[in-house]
Amino acid sequence: MNTLVTLEQWQALVAVVDSGGYAMAAESLEKSQSSISYAIQKLETSLSIQAFKIEGRKAVLTPAGKTLYRRAKVLLEEAQQMESMAQQFSSGIEAEVKIVVDTLFPEWVLLEAIQEFVTENPMIRIELKETVLSGSDEALSKKEADIVISGSVPSGFLGDPLMQVTFRAVAAPDHPLHQLKRALDYQDLRLHRQLVVKDSGSRGADSGWLGAQQRLTFSHIGTSIRSAVMGLGYAWYPELKIKSELDSGQLKALPLTSGSERSVELYLIYREGSYAGPATLQLGDLINQKVKQAYASANSSIQ
Repeated sequence: MNTLVTLEQWQALVAVVDSGGYAMAAESLEKSQSSISYAIQKLETSLSIQAFKIEGRKAVLTPAGKTLYRRAKVLLEEAQQMESMAQQFSSGIEAEVKIVVDTLFPEWVLLEAIQEFVTENPMIRIELKETVLSGSDEALSKKEADIVISGSVPSGFLGDPLMQVTFRAVAAPDHPLHQLKRALDYQDLRLHRQLVVKDSGSRGADSGWLGAQQRLTFSHIGTSIRSAVMGLGYAWYPELKIKSELDSGQLKALPLTSGSERSVELYLIYREGSYAGPATLQLGDLINQKVKQAYASANSSIQ
């Protein structure tokens, strides 16, 4: 598709306005004043409009010129972004980074890392998928992720410990288990409804299920937590995920004789290992940094 006006002519228009005149525009663009004047004249002739009018000794935008100026600035910014994107790609930087994260990982930590990353790399796309249990492992084997945060490191991959997630057995304060007002054992729990988050992978694992006669299965941990608050059952949840519910009294820890707390190590895994691209490695480093900051903040608040 041919255009009537070149980027250079739009650049001249914007420079005249931003610099305050033809002479200053020529200086800012390192061109002669006559070339700036010619570019504006060519633009006006090609579009059959008058972009500037002379008031006294100063060139002032016409109403049409004001509209063209605003659109020209956007056009030039997009052109610069495209050039920057092309330079990134030519230097081997990925166009997209895919992340698969187990829902146990605190989402605000991840989002802080992503926010910093996209601020520095606005042209790189991010695809985020949340999984449960074996879903993360399958994403690696199917090459559907560049970065994976998972509770296990599948065969053929290397992972670095990222953080330890502590689970606590909880239920709503008015749940029948709390009304027993004594330490609870395995048989007590089996008589009541357990809330379970379904494996998002094809294995259909039932990690944590006690074989309770009644069971509610969810595909997302957030819905499960809301159900627990409503008194629909009991469950083990990551403490970081239910901090506000515990603090507000919406959920209360169950007094178990044993097993009231569990812990899982989460690992950060690069699908390509040491051959991961620079953008993938940068985002992985940011996730590590944000986890350390979160731990430091939590420790300082305790002290």
